[in-house]
Amino acid sequence: MDGAGGPGEGPAQEALQSLSRRLQVQEKEMELVKAALAEALRLLRLQAPPTSLQDPGTLGPPRDSPAAPPGLPPTCSPSLVSRGTQTEAEMEVEPSPGPPGLSNGPPAPPGGSEEPSGTQSEGGGSSSSGTGSPGPPGILRLAQPPQRTDTPRRNSSSSSPSERPRQKLSRKAASSANLLLRSGSTESRGGKDPLSSPGGPGSRRSNYNLEGISVKMFLRGRPITMYIPSGIRSLEELPSGPPPETLSLDWVYGYRGRDSRSNLFVLRSGEVVYFIACVVVLYRPGGGPGGPGGGGQRHYRGHTDCVRCLAVHPDGVRVASGQTAGVDKDGKPLQPVVHVWDSETLLKLQEIGLGAFERGVGALAFSVVDQGAFLCVVDDSNEHMLSVWDCSRGTKLAEIKSTNDSVLAVGFNPRDSSSIVTSGKSHVHFWNWNGGTGVPGNGTLTRKQGVFGKYKKPKFIPCFVFLPDGDILTGDSEGNILTWGRSLSDSRTPGRGGAKETYGIVAQAHAHEGSIFALCLRRDGTVLSGGGRDRRLVQWGPGLVALQEAEIPEHFGAVRAIAEGPGSELLVGTTKNALLRGDLAQGFSPVIQGHTDELWGLCTHPFQNRFLTCGHDRQLCLWDGEGHALAWSIDLKETGLCADFHPSGAVVAVGLNTGRWLVLDTETREIVSDITDGNEQLSVVRYSPDGLYLAIGSHDNMIYIYSVSSDGAKSSRFGRCVGHSSFITHLDWSKDGNFIMSNSGDYEILYWDVAGGCKLLRNRYESRDREWATYTCVLGFHVYGVWPDGSDGTDINSLCRSHNERVVAVADDFCKVHLFQYPCAHAKAPSLVYGGHGSHVTSVRFTHDDSHLISLGGKDASIFQWRVLGAGGTGPVPTTPSRTPSLSPASSLDV
Repeated sequence: MDGAGGPGEGPAQEALQSLSRRLQVQEKEMELVKAALAEALRLLRLQAPPTSLQDPGTLGPPRDSPAAPPGLPPTCSPSLVSRGTQTEAEMEVEPSPGPPGLSNGPPAPPGGSEEPSGTQSEGGGSSSSGTGSPGPPGILRLAQPPQRTDTPRRNSSSSSPSERPRQKLSRKAASSANLLLRSGSTESRGGKDPLSSPGGPGSRRSNYNLEGISVKMFLRGRPITMYIPSGIRSLEELPSGPPPETLSLDWVYGYRGRDSRSNLFVLRSGEVVYFIACVVVLYRPGGGPGGPGGGGQRHYRGHTDCVRCLAVHPDGVRVASGQTAGVDKDGKPLQPVVHVWDSETLLKLQEIGLGAFERGVGALAFSVVDQGAFLCVVDDSNEHMLSVWDCSRGTKLAEIKSTNDSVLAVGFNPRDSSSIVTSGKSHVHFWNWNGGTGVPGNGTLTRKQGVFGKYKKPKFIPCFVFLPDGDILTGDSEGNILTWGRSLSDSRTPGRGGAKETYGIVAQAHAHEGSIFALCLRRDGTVLSGGGRDRRLVQWGPGLVALQEAEIPEHFGAVRAIAEGPGSELLVGTTKNALLRGDLAQGFSPVIQGHTDELWGLCTHPFQNRFLTCGHDRQLCLWDGEGHALAWSIDLKETGLCADFHPSGAVVAVGLNTGRWLVLDTETREIVSDITDGNEQLSVVRYSPDGLYLAIGSHDNMIYIYSVSSDGAKSSRFGRCVGHSSFITHLDWSKDGNFIMSNSGDYEILYWDVAGGCKLLRNRYESRDREWATYTCVLGFHVYGVWPDGSDGTDINSLCRSHNERVVAVADDFCKVHLFQYPCAHAKAPSLVYGGHGSHVTSVRFTHDDSHLISLGGKDASIFQWRVLGAGGTGPVPTTPSRTPSLSPASSLDV
């Protein structure tokens, strides 16, 4: 550890000395344990009664032993925690009871507060792996986790140094014998029973100290001790139910255009329907409160995994949406399925194909000529199974293996439901569907492959559209639009299933540089094409004569989908997850924008409804939470992982994956500081409440402290907090701005005196009553109840306490946002669970006035803005199975 002033020993030498001391303590303790167990087994073989093994001298302090201060337990050596199976014995520190009327244990001992070497962390890192959990001085006892049995009290004694090891060995042997031979509970300890839930290394266990001094939980077999604040007389007095507040999804930022198609349509109501993560968004550009141009959103949230494709019924009201496969938190598969739902009521009408599809639903389409009676679905299996379903009954009418190549689009001929077209990698297939006698599964599908003949066969055919005269236009990866017309000669050629009509290429037009991603038939009969590499929108008249065109700005990406709005208005989805609105004459402006890669960094403005995000797409974005719009964005050139606003709101600090951190002016967007600390990624940056300090947590196990000028623009190194044995994950400042609480990757909880020179506070018991300006640490007494049973220590990615200190929001690894009461100090505490994200939720933060909660999806690149409804408020509280992300690689679709 080095403080604010003078040089100290190098970090490497300090680490070696710490490891050496830790190893010595472990060796001594292991010798004692082995001797104790050997003595216990010897006594068991002699079948000696338990009381005969106890040394009368060990039951109370000798006459010449120094008296402990009033209310304080006598001292003893650190405890040992066995990390084996549930049947192994566990030795842990147990404090002596305080004087009558003291329900929360003794105060911290004056002086002599330094804990023994090797007990620096409350968590289960290497500093606690050999010497158990530290705490106020207490008495050794043996406890067997699977049994709920009380342990008799034993007091420590003092004697000559030569006698101490022998007395310690005698006490441990007697304790082991008592544990192994005791059949029932022994004397009561102040009317309180220890609460212990057994569990192996992969489970979480809580073990309450008998005098109410501390609570212990286990993550992956590692003990984590948390001290109970003195103001809490009993754990039963803390809130134990779910919070009265609820969440309602207010806005979703982003659009999934990066790696999906069939994702943008306009409904009869004028709403634009698209999807991101597990949510189908219904966006009204011209009405409703807020948003650019006065837009509003509604959300269909019936899916349990990421939505991959959409189709709109000919009535313009019903929508079909297909989801991908996934697994829940227990590893059980979640099967892909198609939902048919009402866009007016947001109620699910039919669930189609549950258990019939593999991996996911890649493309789907309603029939047209028969009022949408049928639905065609292509799944993502190796054979890309093509199936036809009865929409009203949800029954499968026909199914066939399509091709081993990717299928990117499917559609019914609008004039003949027995004709189906599919296109994808190096193919266009024309299918004839015979419905048979109407018996489910009795229909047949026959295929005719499109022949390119003298024309170059493209690598991909991503899109096609049916013309009013019956011809078909296809857009391919060569930038060509091919016109496919009916082949009369082939229609007279009988084949399997009778005479069939097929298509052949009758014309070709080079339309774009690079791939054509989208084709759209307009109401006036013209066709729009959207280019990939050249980002052009071109309107084509009869004979593929170019009529008008426009170019999409480069920072929005290529054209992914096109939909026709009212009048001449167009809506364009792009590969950089933006939704644009405009026309060919006036150009386009964004109405929905989002990130394009995994998100991690999130912070909220100190006094405005704004928030800032960053992630693997190297974009730093400031969002207006009231207007639901992007205020500005800049390119960081590197991956941004964490961020925090200065209390003045004038600047924001951003931590990158290379050890660099930047300070930017929020108005001018200029970089005012650019500093590098180490070469490891930064996981957390946090300003002190008064703005005088900036703490930076790194993956090099250090917390760097900087003093900051009043305007936040200038920073100078103040010191380093050195002592963690793993990378820093979370940290919080105390309300007075003098202390820090930090968590690390090996579940340590450490406290630091920053104002006193970045010193590690070895006696963590003294920090139990300290008040924290924020609470984002995932380990601590006030929040340990948020951890699920059986957690492996990585299940919770982010946590945030509301500013009014009423609720705690949690982001987990199973795509869920949880809302708990605060403090959450009951094991397996109940929560309200909210789904919608399609990937691990990486961060959650409340806005400055607690009116909204912001949550980030990881790989789904989504940002959810939840409205917090107060006590007694009503809001949807859907609970859906947990899942893991299942996103297709962009390379498989970006052609």
